[in-house]
Amino acid sequence: SVASAPKSVKWSAELTQEQEAPPHTVSQDNTAHTMPRESNPYVNNPAPPPSSSVKSTVDTMKDVLGKWGKKVGETAKRTEDLAGNVWQHLKTGPSVADAAMGRIAQGTKVLAEGGYEKIFLQTFESVPEEQLQKTFACYLSTSAGPVMGTLYLSNAKLAFCSDSPLSYKVGEQTEWSYYKVVMPLHQLKAVNPSISKGKPAEKYIQVISVDNHEFWFMAFVNYDNAVKCLKDALLAHHLQPTSQV
Repeated sequence: SVASAPKSVKWSAELTQEQEAPPHTVSQDNTAHTMPRESNPYVNNPAPPPSSSVKSTVDTMKDVLGKWGKKVGETAKRTEDLAGNVWQHLKTGPSVADAAMGRIAQGTKVLAEGGYEKIFLQTFESVPEEQLQKTFACYLSTSAGPVMGTLYLSNAKLAFCSDSPLSYKVGEQTEWSYYKVVMPLHQLKAVNPSISKGKPAEKYIQVISVDNHEFWFMAFVNYDNAVKCLKDALLAHHLQPTSQV
């Protein structure tokens, strides 16, 4: 084959279909919303999550819950909320054990590569004086199912990257790539928290761009902090002079 020949990418049919907002979810305006489509300009290399393959034990999952709970357990109420969020985070994926092992693997990767800031700079293109401000463990809702990853907030952009590479078709071959979403803050129009009426543990954050593309993030380990930080970033950027990108 010729090296310069363009690749013909065949996306999963599930990802090219529009889908309503996550089940049992009511947004602030009580309207239905759609998932990102293949043509979404903020999505890079969309692909469905791989099938469950990692096996673990309940003891491993409990150990992860315990470690996370100790990190931010200043008060009994906060610890209770965190434990609920962590459990919701782990059971959002196709397998609780897989999610627990995935979080352990991601933590090991962060330590090995020198922290989230280095991973952020390696994963996404940066602009001068850009600095990472916050990271959030969560899932991105797609038509093919939730994708586990990390949401990054810098002083210039909001970006998501899956924790593991996902499969997609190039011709007849299967290749792998990370699922990435990148939205510059000047393209961010709204941040809408929403909580399931029937299942209060199911919490979501809807992000809308100025050209009306939508993303639903879910199963945050620290939901309230994520809502506050994203809303603060939206407000702060909108208060900046219009000449600043």
